[in-house]
Amino acid sequence: MEIILKQDIIGLGYKNDIVNVKSGYGRNFLIPTGKAVIASPSAKKQLAEDLKQQAHKLEAIKAEAVKKGEALEGIVLTIAAKVSATGQLYGSVNAATVAEELAKKGIEVDRKIITMKDAKKVGEYEATVHYHKEVEVKVPVNVVAENAPVAAPAAEEAPVEAPAEAAAEEEAPAAE
Repeated sequence: MEIILKQDIIGLGYKNDIVNVKSGYGRNFLIPTGKAVIASPSAKKQLAEDLKQQAHKLEAIKAEAVKKGEALEGIVLTIAAKVSATGQLYGSVNAATVAEELAKKGIEVDRKIITMKDAKKVGEYEATVHYHKEVEVKVPVNVVAENAPVAAPAAEEAPVEAPAEAAAEEEAPAAE
């Protein structure tokens, strides 16, 4: 079944795209909820006329999306998460977590326009932010263990113990 989308649907298409979907999905969900209309010849003509009239408005929307995308260039997110001894995360890092981290950096992004495979282990991942059908920004996401920074102070404590042991060894011969 051929339909014209009336709004962006991640994974299917963007507003004003003509896509093929299964009949049941189109008839029972997309059309009744107002997310799409049947792509009849008259609807296609209407769409072409609308796109022609809105060309300058669409260019402005795309320019705004490019501007937002440039704000994300060069940003690398580092997310600390609780990790088990085997390296498995308690829970996962997903699109909502990425949106929260971007908000902390002062960049407001709706979690619905972010796609990312759920991170269940420590490592490097990639989140994609879909601002416009022609503007998609990839943001690197590093997932690290919360207790990883604690290992560095433990290394500093080791030399402190060594002089204490040396002092104990000096006292032992003096006791003889």
